[in-house]
Amino acid sequence: MKALVTGANGFTGSHLVKALLKRGDSVVGIVRQSSDRARLAGCSLDLVYSDIADASQPGASRAALHQAMAGVDVVFHTAAYVELGLVNAAKMERVNVEGTRAVLDAAQAAGVSKLVYCSTIGIFGDTQGRTIDETFQREQTSFSSAYDRTKYAAQQLVDRAAATGFPVVSVLPSGIFGSDDPHFKPVLDSFLKGRLKLWAGGGRITGIVHVDDLAEAMILAAERGRSGDYYIISAGDLSTREMFEIFSQETQIPPPRDAPEPLVRVVASVLDRVGRTFAWQPPIDNERVHYVYDRCVRVDAKKARQELGWTPRSPEETLRSLVRPLAKRA
Repeated sequence: MKALVTGANGFTGSHLVKALLKRGDSVVGIVRQSSDRARLAGCSLDLVYSDIADASQPGASRAALHQAMAGVDVVFHTAAYVELGLVNAAKMERVNVEGTRAVLDAAQAAGVSKLVYCSTIGIFGDTQGRTIDETFQREQTSFSSAYDRTKYAAQQLVDRAAATGFPVVSVLPSGIFGSDDPHFKPVLDSFLKGRLKLWAGGGRITGIVHVDDLAEAMILAAERGRSGDYYIISAGDLSTREMFEIFSQETQIPPPRDAPEPLVRVVASVLDRVGRTFAWQPPIDNERVHYVYDRCVRVDAKKARQELGWTPRSPEETLRSLVRPLAKRA
């Protein structure tokens, strides 16, 4: 199989590239010219330089993207701008929405046999703790963040392409974890150094999937997924408090205590104003507080297990696999 991976140098994309190469597939990776390609060191793939944020308009990025599709069997679209807080919303719109539009257009023009889109369970909106599956219809009419809004809009583009007969499958991961996770690893590093004494929102529920299990699910979706279908990708969920308890069991480092919620909200409000004034991304702000205390999404990934034959490691196994090697080096 010849596969094309957008965002090939990213966290999810690089693990997917390695999984495809391990199978013996031929891989084309789409990256920006300025991208850090350290995660792809030692990988034998063809790199094509295109900024999908600009590829919906005529120009070099669009031409490169269309040329890269030549002879490709399956496209895996993993490129995205993933961030909460004080983000560049216009840039996020260009990457997540217009970038997805460009990838869909190029794939349709090239006549690829299937496109697998890496979406998010966030498209379902806030379920207020209810456990939902792929049949759930979003009830939240507003959006919790620019990320929430742009990924939902991108999913609408994917769904419209599927409705016209284009063979596209959507995988919807929960929280993605791995040894090179750019979002949670700094937190884990701080915990291992004994510096993490307080944590906001120990009761927050997080769905967990190992990045390598997500890569496997995407490949299975390419092989077995039904066009137009959604597949939730989550091994299960844990509270943040339970996650730190697992880390504590492995390291004997005490888990952080819960910071008082009223205090967290006050600090977040102050830092939010400071961040907006000085174009600074604070460690916590109003948007992150909303995700920690006010929004809760639980999902059931039974469909991926039954229809795709997906067999992920458990949330506990995922977390233990992360902390053990790091604890040895700490």
